[in-house]
Amino acid sequence: MKPLIASTLSGILMMFLALWVRDKSRVSTLALGLLVIVLGIDIWSLREVLSQNSALHFFSGMLIYDSFSLWFFTLMTGATLLYVLLCRKHIERVGQHVAEYYALIFFILSAINLLAGYGNLLILFLGIEIISIPQYVLAGSDKRNLKSSEASLKYFLMGAFSTGFLLMGIALLYGATGTFDIASLNLGSNGGDINILALTGIILLIVALGFKVSAAPMHFWTPDVYDGAPTPFTALMATIIKVALFVAFIRLFMNGFGLVNEHWKIVIAVVTALTLLIGNITAVFQQSVKRMLAYSSISQAGFMLFAVLANNAFSLKSIIIYSVAYTLATIGMFTILMKLKDYTYDGFNGLAKKDPMLALFGAIFIFSLAGIPLTAGFFAKWYVLTSVLEHDNNLLWLVLFALVMAVVSVFYYFKVIIAMYFKPGDTAMAHPVSAADRFYIGLTAALVILIGAMPNLLLYLIAPAQ
Repeated sequence: MKPLIASTLSGILMMFLALWVRDKSRVSTLALGLLVIVLGIDIWSLREVLSQNSALHFFSGMLIYDSFSLWFFTLMTGATLLYVLLCRKHIERVGQHVAEYYALIFFILSAINLLAGYGNLLILFLGIEIISIPQYVLAGSDKRNLKSSEASLKYFLMGAFSTGFLLMGIALLYGATGTFDIASLNLGSNGGDINILALTGIILLIVALGFKVSAAPMHFWTPDVYDGAPTPFTALMATIIKVALFVAFIRLFMNGFGLVNEHWKIVIAVVTALTLLIGNITAVFQQSVKRMLAYSSISQAGFMLFAVLANNAFSLKSIIIYSVAYTLATIGMFTILMKLKDYTYDGFNGLAKKDPMLALFGAIFIFSLAGIPLTAGFFAKWYVLTSVLEHDNNLLWLVLFALVMAVVSVFYYFKVIIAMYFKPGDTAMAHPVSAADRFYIGLTAALVILIGAMPNLLLYLIAPAQ
């Protein structure tokens, strides 16, 4: 509970600071200090759980904090700290209400804490709503840009629509089982049979959660919202928030519906194939790198869906690896994008000559997103695909299809590298790249290489969660 309380109180404190502190830089510094405190509390709570070698239960099991959930939340808090270090100046340029932006980010962290440790369907609903409402506000925070307002409205309307599916699914599951507790659903305990009411509820939950993680065919809101939202907040929505929702997705289907996976895995398999196909093929035709990264996030969601399909302990390891690898590379790439004046591929022309170091970091992030060996993205893809084959060899066709789509992704990812290194031009910079920017972007790139070279380091750290 300590991390949840700390992140919530930090959000409330940032709201009050908005009344007294007007200097944007000072607000960002205070937010960084609070993030460091929350991260310290996360580590303290994780050590406490590991020392006791047992999970902590709160509110009659509605919240369950084991080493996996606390380790994941610690990683996401650390990723948020790195995100603010990389994007703080760009967050300050969005508008005048910087303290409110950070307050919403802290409330998003509170929701991530709920989604990482929920043991009850009501807490799942609460966590998804708390993580969604700040996104609606952040997407429309640039009042000078009509596309930002359009993105916010579209996201709100589609999000409200998907919430109806979520609530109806929960209601049907309650009607079939008489409980909201995931551990007490007992689906499949009578030899694998399942009530048609419960099965309908599961399908509705797949639709609702598929919308939240931008899985096809529930993905249609993603490109417009990601393209219209201010770029710093697009980076947050496409990474930290997305992977948190995937962890909620995996824990629900593993702990609640694991015994009846033969009833829903074909649906997830079809959704995975559609997500990979639509995300990758559509990304090929994009002219804007920001919009390409939006479709890239859809294709990456397809790979993360393999962890849902796997439905085993190995999938928890694979989603941790994928979460860290994808988050680091995508935030790093968005940070470089925000430094440029032109978001099209042509805007990257000649970057290697103008700023060789920035181009090198960008190449590392692109290699990781494409899954090139010796980067974190390669092992991320390897672990999610291996987790599925360990579970069911009948899904070999889907793994092979994913590999084909990974090859397709190389085409649009490498267009950025070709523009940076092989096309003439003088890259127009929208903002100067400071020494601090180079340090934090370089640190992010170094972490991508470190995880790619020594993935066992991260696996060793998450081993106690199993």
